[in-house]
Amino acid sequence: MNTYLMIKWLHILSSVLMVGTGFGTAFYLFFVNRSRNVEAIAEVSRLVVRADTWFTTPAIIFQPLSGLWLMHEAGWTLQTGWIFISFALFFLAGACWLPVVWLQLRLRNMARSARDEQQPLPQQYWRIARIWEMLGYPAFIAVTAIFFLMVNKPF
Repeated sequence: MNTYLMIKWLHILSSVLMVGTGFGTAFYLFFVNRSRNVEAIAEVSRLVVRADTWFTTPAIIFQPLSGLWLMHEAGWTLQTGWIFISFALFFLAGACWLPVVWLQLRLRNMARSARDEQQPLPQQYWRIARIWEMLGYPAFIAVTAIFFLMVNKPF
């Protein structure tokens, strides 16, 4: 396998890890929150933070680097329409994701404290959880659009 195909494979693999982990962790935190089970919320939020640290963050770092390398090797430029829009959408998703990381840490800490003190989750938890959820929708839509652009290269 040549270097280009190896980087392309790693680019695709890291995109799957990024989107799969992001969607999976969002799915579990979204639904465990609806259970209102403090013990379960504390455990799931701990694992969400861990998964984002281990899988999502490295993939987010690797994606633009490998994308730029592939773009250069293929002879495309940032002025290529689908590439330009893909990068813009990636940065939009990142602008949503960065606060989500901070919010997830706060959610995890509040859930841990509530569990340890055998108290219900504070109202602040639910306000932050709503913001966390609202930031996830545009990020997911942006990443889905990037997949479309990468596969179809429409312009």
